[in-house]
Amino acid sequence: MSDPDRLKRVDALVEGLDDALPPPRVRAQLRLAANLTQQDVADAVGVKRLAVVRWELGKSHPRRPQRDAYIHLLKRLAERFPEAAELNEDMSTPTSEGGGGMT
Repeated sequence: MSDPDRLKRVDALVEGLDDALPPPRVRAQLRLAANLTQQDVADAVGVKRLAVVRWELGKSHPRRPQRDAYIHLLKRLAERFPEAAELNEDMSTPTSEGGGGMT
């Protein structure tokens, strides 16, 4: 492999760090700060509400292209609600809305 190819691979790795998701609790905090429901997020990103529930619980991770849309949403929410973008250790893990958790 030539040096320019290696440099491109390194650049791709570094750029990928910008696409890192915040911790699951922060995802929920950002959504709640904006008074959005899990269904609102699901509709905007193009997934079912259960996917958002699982993302906020850290049970699964979004895949592209939904991942890109979700990261974009979270970044925009973090700009509007910077206090919600901080990990709040006192916040319990969110449960799914409209029920007592996942079954």
